[in-house]
Amino acid sequence: MSAGAGSAPGTGGAQAGGGAPGIGADADVLRVGNCSGFYGDRFGAMEEMLTGGGLDVLTGDYLAELTMLILGRDRLKDPSRGYAKTFLRQLETGLGLAKERGVRIVVNAGGLNPAGLADAVRELSERAGVPAAVAHVEGDDVLARGPSGDAAGGWGEGVLTANAYLGGGGIAECLRAGADVVVTGRVTDAALVSGAAAAHFGWADDDWDALAGAVIAGHVLECGAQATGGNYAFFAQEGIDVTRPGFPLAEIARDGSSVITKHPGTGGAVTPGTVTAQLLYETAGARYAGPDVTARLDTVRLSEDGTDRVRIDGVRGEAPPPELKVGLTRMGGWRNEVTFVLTGLDIEVKAALVRRQLEAQLSGPGVRRPAEVSWTLARTDHADAPVQEEASALLRLTVRDPDEAAVGRAVSGAAIELALASFPGFHVTAPPGKGSPYGVFEAAWEDAASVPHVAVLPGAERVDVPPPPKTQRLEPVEEPPLPEPLPDPLPEAYGRPRRTPLGALAGARSGDKGGSANVGVWVRTDEAWRWLVHALTVDEICHLLPEIRHLTVTRHVLPDLRALNFTVDGLLGEGVASQARFDPQAKALGEWLRSRMTDIPEGLLP
Repeated sequence: MSAGAGSAPGTGGAQAGGGAPGIGADADVLRVGNCSGFYGDRFGAMEEMLTGGGLDVLTGDYLAELTMLILGRDRLKDPSRGYAKTFLRQLETGLGLAKERGVRIVVNAGGLNPAGLADAVRELSERAGVPAAVAHVEGDDVLARGPSGDAAGGWGEGVLTANAYLGGGGIAECLRAGADVVVTGRVTDAALVSGAAAAHFGWADDDWDALAGAVIAGHVLECGAQATGGNYAFFAQEGIDVTRPGFPLAEIARDGSSVITKHPGTGGAVTPGTVTAQLLYETAGARYAGPDVTARLDTVRLSEDGTDRVRIDGVRGEAPPPELKVGLTRMGGWRNEVTFVLTGLDIEVKAALVRRQLEAQLSGPGVRRPAEVSWTLARTDHADAPVQEEASALLRLTVRDPDEAAVGRAVSGAAIELALASFPGFHVTAPPGKGSPYGVFEAAWEDAASVPHVAVLPGAERVDVPPPPKTQRLEPVEEPPLPEPLPDPLPEAYGRPRRTPLGALAGARSGDKGGSANVGVWVRTDEAWRWLVHALTVDEICHLLPEIRHLTVTRHVLPDLRALNFTVDGLLGEGVASQARFDPQAKALGEWLRSRMTDIPEGLLP
């Protein structure tokens, strides 16, 4: 494929900005799209976004906590690697399309090696005959310097990657210098959008409200199709076709307000609900802190602006905190897993037999028991099932240890030796294998002024990006006044309380942040909000989700979104890469909550 294959000039809404401060053709509106929410997202999204309608900037988020670990292992094998190679393959067609349409490309696909990816983009540009000014942002990789500039190794034993979350200042410098493609390492996901907006509108570093508005728009865009109906709780109730949802874009105004939309004719939908769901994703309280600005989620206002158009305005911003988050990854050890299939009668007795047999093997003479041994029994079986799979339960054994030998043959061999000497119908979901390495994610904090933030412009000039002109420490936000609860006893108009799943009334979206999880819950009417805010307390969510009862759970109230956001500390152990749970990223925690039965007044139900 050539860099310009299949393109048709003149379909975009932007023009190349050269060295001018502005980026797009319209000085008052910047159209920013997204084509990737993670490393492995829809490959064709870049071309779809470039050919589907007008854009000024196309962003792509390729990094996550697990991705940094994967890239770190790549770099160990080959120091020239460490970036998202998929992006280069997308550029084989995307670069020519973007140049013809005057669309700038801003991505964090540089991972641990943004300079290396920038060089690779230049090589592609020359090979394809599509001239492109390429710039990159660096300074986030603080592994070698250690905390506070100490020697390498200061982050702790075995740390594989250490990257500070930078803001959008370096991106803005690169775009102002005329870059067609900007490659970064670990910046915040929203910085891809806010940096582009700051360059276009010429915002000062302390234009807190405008910056905050762009950060909120960036947060909505960063996970791709999640803003257009993907993973949306009410997709069936609202009749949204998410067979192939389009990717989102934001029309950002000079004051930082925006309209979230998508290209005409693409699948999915953009509604206040889909945008609310994404706003709650991987957030916590009212203060959404970033390296450039702290955006106040409790000031976000959403309103419909036509079909597939949701306006975001009213966002207030504050000075950012004085420290940057630093994501640390390291190899945590080795793990192995065996899943036994228990079919038919006496499931609990069969499970107890396997546990008894294997525990004896793992703790026998001359055998060192793995450091962690955990068992879970999923009762997926049904009585009198017409299909064998529906008559079966799953018993999962997971082991972890710093020593590969302790979880390899010692475990898989012991499991398979039971094949003819255990419960009737013995079989496993897959042949047990060797142990596999797992990683650990930790967060540290570093003085923002001590972390280098460097924009390497298209001509190789290096520009140091200064820290924010002002900082302020995060303080808890007082819980806002709550609406009056529903009357007790309920008037006849509300009907009787009905035992029903919470999800009949409420939507939810959940996700991971290191070892913690969050679950945001929202409703669509003021009356439902009056019920939810008083009914779904910390005690009640712990009752509905027994797995979290022993953990620290914090509730945050966001009245303008009719939403509650709960953070659950420690649910995910040492992070997604450690695979401590059946659902290691807590992606389905919200859907589990929605499936739980509670008493809801009939008059509130749709």
